[in-house]
This record gives sequence, structure tokens and C-alpha cells, in this order.
Amino acid sequence: MGFSLSSTTFARPVITPPARRPVRRGITLAVVLCAQLMIVLDLTVVNVALPSIAHGLNLSASGLSWVLNAYSLTFGGLLLLGGRAGDILGRRRMFMVGIAIFTVASLAGGLAPSAGWLLAARALQGVGGAIASPTVLAMIVSSFPEGRERTRALGIFTAVMMGGSSFGLVLGGMITEWASWRWVLFINVPIGVAVLLAAPRLLPESRRQPGRFDLAGAVTSTAGMTALVYGFIRASSDGWGDRGTMLAFAAAVLLLTTFVVNEARSPQPITPLRLFTDRSRAASYVARLLLVAGMFGMFFFLTQFIQDVLGFSPLRAGIAFVPMTGALFAVSRLAPGLVPRFGPKPLMVAGLLPVVAGMTWLAQLSPGSGYLSGILGPMLLLGTGMGLVFVPLTLASLAGVRPEDSGAASSMVNVSQQVGGSLGLAILVTVFGSASRAAARHVGASASPVARAHEILADAVGRSFLTAAIFDVIALAVIVLVIQMRQPALPPARDSAPAEVSAPAEV
Repeated sequence: MGFSLSSTTFARPVITPPARRPVRRGITLAVVLCAQLMIVLDLTVVNVALPSIAHGLNLSASGLSWVLNAYSLTFGGLLLLGGRAGDILGRRRMFMVGIAIFTVASLAGGLAPSAGWLLAARALQGVGGAIASPTVLAMIVSSFPEGRERTRALGIFTAVMMGGSSFGLVLGGMITEWASWRWVLFINVPIGVAVLLAAPRLLPESRRQPGRFDLAGAVTSTAGMTALVYGFIRASSDGWGDRGTMLAFAAAVLLLTTFVVNEARSPQPITPLRLFTDRSRAASYVARLLLVAGMFGMFFFLTQFIQDVLGFSPLRAGIAFVPMTGALFAVSRLAPGLVPRFGPKPLMVAGLLPVVAGMTWLAQLSPGSGYLSGILGPMLLLGTGMGLVFVPLTLASLAGVRPEDSGAASSMVNVSQQVGGSLGLAILVTVFGSASRAAARHVGASASPVARAHEILADAVGRSFLTAAIFDVIALAVIVLVIQMRQPALPPARDSAPAEVSAPAEV
């Protein structure tokens, strides 16, 4: 079912060279992580700039959420197709195509004269990221032997991913305050150009594999998730009984059902349904989706609370996230070494407990809350917990995967992360909108306009964090009740070169 393109129409295959020496592996790791850091930073670096973007382009809270969702939906929706393209056409080639698209879209977004222009540029950035990102982890896995050496490389990759996401908040604050929100997009241009110049000289090309593109699966999954997210955001502003809301949900059900039917019938689906027959693997995808859903909301609402209620400048707001950045980076570097000793599942549970506690603490925010009394503690808990949980959760997603499904299985890690972020943010924006309207009816009219706005915002943000805490509790229940991994998922080190693998995606 669906239109497909055969790989036989493309250029002659390029044979993968022999195993690379450690120095060459280090160069490969440095180049691909530089590009991946740019892609990761772009999401959180925009977060601190959201209030400035809203003021500059006259965006509402629901409209502002699309600055994030336009990126994450195209990224998550096309990621599996991007990984497939790397397998068929060559990973270095597709890596460069993706970085080129991402760089051009960043330039267009920085020049955006209107909200529509900016959202289109953000969506195009997501397309570029979806093409480039799957090749990053694939190059790491195919460059480092399975065992301790690969685990160390994945630990560095995870630290860059997690620490880079948090560092983006600091960088975004600096750029927004000292320059303009437009420069949070312009900054990608010189980095992208540098990566494009270095890649042909420093990155190897992979062996191309015969296959077809499942375009029908990519289109129906992306369109279906977009309709679902739009339905939630529409409900936040126009209500659940609105005709547009109901039509969006109906379209989502139709498109996602078509996607599942297509994947069941397609000879080479982008999402083999057999991946979900393993209960632990399927549960790991669900748990990641729920975790990231809460984290997206935390970044989105907390940056606005810190600036609008506490009165922090964009730079101070970015610096306010440094404790979380430090805790997350430090713990994510330690986590790979803890997995062989304690096993993945105990670490997941140990990581989720402080996450639930931190999100519940944030739900108590009020206009009188201070940074030290109401925000610093939850940040440290969230950073510690998230740094601990994601490495073993990723191992659970990849354990026991057949070689022919390795690319799709690991790409699903990133898909669940991006889709979880978009869907979670849409749900939390809906909760925020309903709570804002309820709070506006109860806040005393005698209060000053500023005090009234702060009280409404604090109440709505608190309700959103409480919902995010519920997401985390459900994720904890899924891990405890469903995932079964009694033994550490890390094999002993060996010196042989790894076999060629399909393109995985982000940790």
C-alpha cells in the first residue's frame, strides 16, 4: 500500500571501509555530535525566547506552542523515513542533506516577518533534523565495538543530548537579552556551514542497502499526529464541543488507523509492528513518551513563569536552569557505569521517583513563590532523575532487537520522544487554558491587573505541572508493572569491529 521508490534508481553503492582506528573514531564522534548538539539546542534555545517571540509576532499561548510543535512534529513524524533514507542512499550523504536543509530553514526562521513564516521555517527545520539525526547514532554504533567502548561513546552521546538540551536554555537567554530572539535561529547558520565543510573530509560513507521508501506510512503518521495535537490545542481555546476540534480528532483517528493498516500490509514498513510484540520494548516507548510529555511542559511553562511572574530577564531565566543542567549532565555521565552493577529496571525506578517528586513540588507554585524556595529544589530533583532514567530506558528499547529491525527500533526511541513532547505539550496547553479561564472567574476584581494576571498564570501553571506529574506516575507504573529486565543489558567488551547496522535515532 502506498507509493514507493526503489533504491535501484540511485547511484552505485559505496563499500564501507575497514574498521577505523580510535583517532578516526574520535573524529567521527566529534563531528556528528557537533551536528546533533545543534539540532538538540534548537529546541530548548527557542524556549527561553518564547516570551520575546510572542511579543514580537503577537502570538497567544496556544499559538506560541506551535513554535515548538511545528518543529517536533515534523521531526518525529519523518524520523523513521529519514533513517530509511540513510540506509538506502548512504548515511553521510543524507546527513549532509539534512544539515543543509536545517541550516537554510534556520536562516529563514531568523528572517521571519510573520508568525506563519516562522512556523513554516520551524517545520522545515524539523524535516532537516529528521533526515540528519538518525545517521548520528548509526555512525556511533557502527564505529565503536559493542561492549564497554560503545557504552562509553553512548554515554558521551547521552551527556551531549541531555546536557545540551539544558544548556540551550542558558544560551537562549544570553542571545535573547544581548541580541534578539532571531539570533537563536541565526546561530545555527555558521555551525551548519562548518559541519557541511567538515563532513566530506572526516566522515565515512556507509554501504547502501536495497529497499523502498514507505511514503504512505510517513505521511499518514505525521498528518495524524498533527491533527491530534491540533485538536488538543483547538480545544484549549474553543472548547471540546467546537466543530473544528471534533473534526481534528476525527481526522486523527482516520489517519492513524490508516497508518496502522498500511504498516501491517507494507512489505518494508517504516514502523514494523512486530517491534511492539515485545512487552518490555513497547513499554519503554510508552514510558519515554510520557516522561518527555511532562518535560516539554515543564520547560514551556517554567520559562514563562520565571520571566513573567518572578520578573527575571531572559539571561537570568537561562542561568536559573544551570543547576538542572549540572545535575542532569553529571548523572547522565555516571549512569552507563551503573547499569552493569544494578541493572536497567532498578535505575529507571530510582530515576523516576525524584522526577515525580520534583514535578509535584512545582505544582505548588504561587505568585509568592521564589526561585530558591519553589524552583531550585524541583530543578535539582528533575535533573538528577532524568539523567539517571534515560540511559537504561534506551537500553530497554533496544534489547533483543533483530538485526534487520535495529534501525526502526532505535528510531522509535526518538519518535516516542518527539511525539511525546508535542502531544504532551498540547494536552498541557489545554489544561492551562481551562485552568486560566477557571482562575479568572475566581480571582478578585479588586486586585491590580498585574497581580491578577500573576495569580491566574500561577494557578494555571500549577495545574499543568500537576498533570505532568500524573504523566510521570503513569510512566513509573508502566516500568514497574510491564518492563522485565532482570539482568544488565550490557555485554562484555570485545575488540572486534561491529557489524553494519541500520540507522538508529536519538537517545
